[in-house]
Amino acid sequence: MTHLDPQLTERALAARAPRYTSYPPATQFGPSIGPDTMLEWLSLIEPHSSISLYAHIPFCRRLCWFCACRTQGTQSEAPLEPYVDALEAEADIIAAALPAGVTTSHLHLGGGTPTFLPPDLLRRLYAMLEARIPRAPGAEISVEVDPTEIDDARLDALADAGVTRASLGVQDFDPKVQAAIGRIQSFEQTKFAVDGLRARGINAINLDLLYGLPHQTHDSLMRTLDMALSLSPDRIALYGYAHVPWASKRQVMIREDHLPDGRQRLDLSLRAAERIGEAGYCAIGIDHFAKPGDTMAIAAKAGALHRNFQGYTTDGAQTLIGLGASSISRLPQGYAQNAPATAAWKARIATGRPATIRGHADTGDDVLRRAVIERLLCDFRVDPAIFGDPARVAEWTAQAAEAWQGGVTLDDTGALTILPEAHHLARMIAMEFDAYAISAQRHSAAI
Repeated sequence: MTHLDPQLTERALAARAPRYTSYPPATQFGPSIGPDTMLEWLSLIEPHSSISLYAHIPFCRRLCWFCACRTQGTQSEAPLEPYVDALEAEADIIAAALPAGVTTSHLHLGGGTPTFLPPDLLRRLYAMLEARIPRAPGAEISVEVDPTEIDDARLDALADAGVTRASLGVQDFDPKVQAAIGRIQSFEQTKFAVDGLRARGINAINLDLLYGLPHQTHDSLMRTLDMALSLSPDRIALYGYAHVPWASKRQVMIREDHLPDGRQRLDLSLRAAERIGEAGYCAIGIDHFAKPGDTMAIAAKAGALHRNFQGYTTDGAQTLIGLGASSISRLPQGYAQNAPATAAWKARIATGRPATIRGHADTGDDVLRRAVIERLLCDFRVDPAIFGDPARVAEWTAQAAEAWQGGVTLDDTGALTILPEAHHLARMIAMEFDAYAISAQRHSAAI
């Protein structure tokens, strides 16, 4: 196991850092960004360029207790078609505002549970999105799959829609852990989904796992990993469970005294990463792993990896448009988020205008810091020479090196590198480049 500096370990246990799937984090979004701003930003997209598209399906038949995503529980399929109707109306609004010739290079359906949609609605949704914003040649079409909400008819619909990649939520295969998080899902159900996808030519398979769950032990997590690895996924995402019952009320169902403590969480994370690496996967950033021939591993090796709201990605598009309740769009000018509640989102769409209720307009400082943080989290390295203001970035790297002695190195050009044994500290180190976190720390210290 990787040797850890004791002082750095203590800092890792004490710190809480943003995931930096955006910069600034969504906590900095405000109401100054609305429909008019969104329409203006859409009009400024380069004609005939390619964008990414995300459609949020918030519905779940069961609400897993560990989840902090924006979801809506329902046993009935009655809300599904009206929701797709509203998605179609929103897509019409967005498509009408786009310049000529814009295409989709990446399309992702997330949730919630996209595969809760019946087959006919899945086909309709994919066809509608392609009709509004056509796919670019070689576009990646991905979907989140709940193995407990998939059957042959839905698998056929995904194949007919041209899906190229599927991400399957696993979390943990241990029955005691599953009972404690409200998600019962057998290995057999998961294997059925993986086999069914591959049989239909959807060969790019991602599995999502969690560490830090209630009752999770080293032995139980290793068993889960062995079962997951037996399915030979192309990518594995290994996220840390964030217990935030004040933000996600359903998490009150999880007893805190059943959760591993900070040191146990860290041990689970590091041992799991080692186990996945031993199976031949390349470590990608702070929480992803990929087979050496996977496009993500190739992008990481080439320094072309990116990070957005889906985590690490090979998607280099400058614009990501989010459709659906709570979705966030990222444009060159900033971020725009839709109304989070489904009813409020539908009401805004019914007016014929975007459902944007908040966001953030980037400053030049935001753009530079976002680029630096992205490279730090993707490459574990920041070289001031590659940025537009190298002297300023060199000041930041020097400050970060002083703050994280023993976890980073700084060469004579000002390039900062996070040492391998400190890779798990990357988000904490990234806070040294976050102007909003620095301001908050100074404000707290002054009180």
